Amino acid sequence: MSSLSLALPVSAPSFNLPRWRGHVGAAGIAVALHAALAVVLLGHDYTPRLPTPVVPVITTQLVSLPPSAPVEPVEAVVPAVAVPEPAAAIEPPPPPPQVLTPPAPVPPSAAELAFKREQQREADVRRQERVAEQQRRRDETRQHEEQARVQQEQAAREAAEARETQRLATERRAADERARAAAASSQYLPISKQAPDYPQRALDKGVQGDCTVSYTVDTSGRVRDPRVLDGCHPWFAQPSLQAARTFKYQPRVVDGRAVEVPGVKNTFHYSIEQGVR
Repeated sequence: MSSLSLALPVSAPSFNLPRWRGHVGAAGIAVALHAALAVVLLGHDYTPRLPTPVVPVITTQLVSLPPSAPVEPVEAVVPAVAVPEPAAAIEPPPPPPQVLTPPAPVPPSAAELAFKREQQREADVRRQERVAEQQRRRDETRQHEEQARVQQEQAAREAAEARETQRLATERRAADERARAAAASSQYLPISKQAPDYPQRALDKGVQGDCTVSYTVDTSGRVRDPRVLDGCHPWFAQPSLQAARTFKYQPRVVDGRAVEVPGVKNTFHYSIEQGVR
């Protein structure tokens, strides 16, 4: 704030005033200036537009006093007017969000409906074909498994029947041989028979089996020309022949005299658990 000091010419006083009256006058002038400034500001419609610099106005008034009273220099102090800051621009409120209304669905035409029905029918047909194909494959797999099972069972039955047939044939041959031997020796009786020794090699290897020896009983009841028949293990052949040579029979007598008996057979059974029979 700037101030202005004025020096007034002083003439010879015609009369004397109290000193305090000069100060009261200056104060009244200052109050009047402030009131006038307030009326000017408030009397007009103040609308802040653009921030423009406001130059403070200082108003001074020269007052002449009677020369009789001593006058002191008066300093007029005018306070600076506070410039109001421009009001912040008020932004308008945002517009309400626009609600988009979806367009109404367009109903399909008859051609589109027919096309969709045709597509659905074709899809159903393909699905039924896939299901039928899967079922057919499952049936074929199940049929193959059933055929394989039947073939296995049939092969097992055939093998069991073959074993049973072979066993019966073996038993039948053995029975026939025993019957022929019994018929051939019905008129003579063995006196002594010694079992052969079990071959050590067969024992070590766990080999078992039968060995049949055919021979002739001479007129003295001794064994002659023993020989091993087919089917005898080589390890059992020699012990069987040696044992057969030691056999003793009661001679066969026909018309009062002894005769030879050819084709006599004896089977040796080699079993590790039961020994030789």
